[in-house]
Amino acid sequence: MLRYAARRAALSALVAVGVVVLTYLIARVVPSDPAGVWAGPRASAAERARVRAQLGLDRPVAEQILTYVTGIWRGDWGLSVGTHRPVLTDLLTLLPNTLQMVLAGLVIGLAVGIPAGVAAVRWYGKAPDRLVRYGALLSASIPTFWLALLLQLLFAGRLGLLPIAGSHDRGVLAAHPVTTVTGLPLVDAVLTGNGAAAADLFDHLLLPALVVASYPAAVVARMVRASLLDAAGEPHIQMVRSLGFPERAVLGRFALRLAWNPVLQLLALIFGYSLVNTFLVEAVFDYPGLGRYAADAVQSLDTPAVVGVTLLVALLYLAANLAVDLAQAALDPRITLR
Repeated sequence: MLRYAARRAALSALVAVGVVVLTYLIARVVPSDPAGVWAGPRASAAERARVRAQLGLDRPVAEQILTYVTGIWRGDWGLSVGTHRPVLTDLLTLLPNTLQMVLAGLVIGLAVGIPAGVAAVRWYGKAPDRLVRYGALLSASIPTFWLALLLQLLFAGRLGLLPIAGSHDRGVLAAHPVTTVTGLPLVDAVLTGNGAAAADLFDHLLLPALVVASYPAAVVARMVRASLLDAAGEPHIQMVRSLGFPERAVLGRFALRLAWNPVLQLLALIFGYSLVNTFLVEAVFDYPGLGRYAADAVQSLDTPAVVGVTLLVALLYLAANLAVDLAQAALDPRITLR
């Protein structure tokens, strides 16, 4: 397994280099003037030329890419044109909020999707099955920004139960600062027993996490339903039924084990989709994270920031794929990693 992980890590490094080169070239094709953005609209030609030299924009594109790729391994991901700070510092500052939202969305999606898929098979062809199928279709098809606006209008505007935007209340966190343990604010507040901060962070996270969970819940429900229907015809499942086990135990204890592999295979894909989906979610909810940072970088033509976000998302997706492969091998002895 260690040899397999090392080989996958080497391949991931090659993929990361390819992502950097491709993103850098695409960013260079777009007409832009990063030096003008850095120096400001009233900067003189001499000032812009100085900034171009400072940022290395006066060198050939191939040399810029080579310098950037070699700098990545040293932790130098360039300087953001918009914030004037190291890109890696910006990314590491904003990543916890985005990861927290994505992980919360995945947890909600699994908590809803798995029971829904089991219920659809338990009452196959009946009202619960139709409800799950149509509900999954609607949940996967609804536009993210529209669902976000709808939840804001209902729970924040009409009912006044949850905050409409932001990641926290500044007054609450000023009075009850969160001690960093894992880097995830809500998890840290819970682990340190900071109830006031945990409640505030949870209230601000709930609506964005529900929006992120809409697609994973639909996909997981449909996959669990399809996998359980396939497993229901297996000989050992028929034997379990013949032994008099109730249908609930047949599906939950025996057939569901066979459904885990397809669901695990989907997790990495769903994780990547949810990570990119946060771009719209964070924009609607004004939630500080990678999505909003990337949107601002695209608007200001901040090439180092755009390349940095793309590289980080690619690395996270590759890591998720590797984790899923290792988890499948650990849970299913029939799978051999080569």
